[in-house]
Amino acid sequence: MIAYQNGTPNSLPALVTRPRIVSLVPSLTALLHNLGCDEEVVGITKFCVHPTGWLRSKTIVGGTKDIRLQKVLALQPTLILANKEENLPEPIQTLGAVVPVWVTDVVDWQSNVAMITQVGQLVGKANEVDRLVEQLNLLYSHFSPLQRPVDALYLIWRNPYMSVGNDTFIHAMLEMMGVQNICQQSTRYPTVQLDNLPCTPSVVLLSSEPYPFKEKHIDEIRAALPQANILLVNGEYFSWYGSKMLEALPYLQNLVRQLEA
Repeated sequence: MIAYQNGTPNSLPALVTRPRIVSLVPSLTALLHNLGCDEEVVGITKFCVHPTGWLRSKTIVGGTKDIRLQKVLALQPTLILANKEENLPEPIQTLGAVVPVWVTDVVDWQSNVAMITQVGQLVGKANEVDRLVEQLNLLYSHFSPLQRPVDALYLIWRNPYMSVGNDTFIHAMLEMMGVQNICQQSTRYPTVQLDNLPCTPSVVLLSSEPYPFKEKHIDEIRAALPQANILLVNGEYFSWYGSKMLEALPYLQNLVRQLEA
């Protein structure tokens, strides 16, 4: 059985008393840890780096794209958590024929909160989720965007350069900050040329993931965009939905202050 956060079928997998969970998404793994699911989680991917201890104590079932199906099934999971963007459809279909799979689709703050609430229902952590959602909504309600929006280019990849479109969670976080994504007319992750951008950005944000931009890359960006303020940013705080937003919102608020300085 496969159930989807958005779309059909929209029913959730049946809740069991003590689920055996395999998480195929790093941000969902971090959320499960935040909810206290140490005993329930039996398998994670090699990219599930939070919490660090779980890489040693849980079974690694491959990557987000190269899932080792037999290793997953050998764990006898009662629930698999996946994501529409991060996991390929073919292995999810294969797993869903045997095990309940819930596929998340988080593109903005509202769908993030909805996802967290539904995960809490799935894993029997409704009280923990209520507290988490209350904390997140409080932080969100006090978030102050830029008083004067700035045009920005957010880069996630190099050779070729790639940015983010209007249907991504990263775009939603930029919008929350009051940052105008210059690639907002595109969808998903468009390839861009620095000498042929939709407009000249005043800010360039170089993400730490999936491509690990470093200080050494700033000069090549500056050569093409000499007027831009170029900053290295923690990509987890723009793209890891779920409980990671507890850390992300203060980080993004500080970044707003930095851009206003």
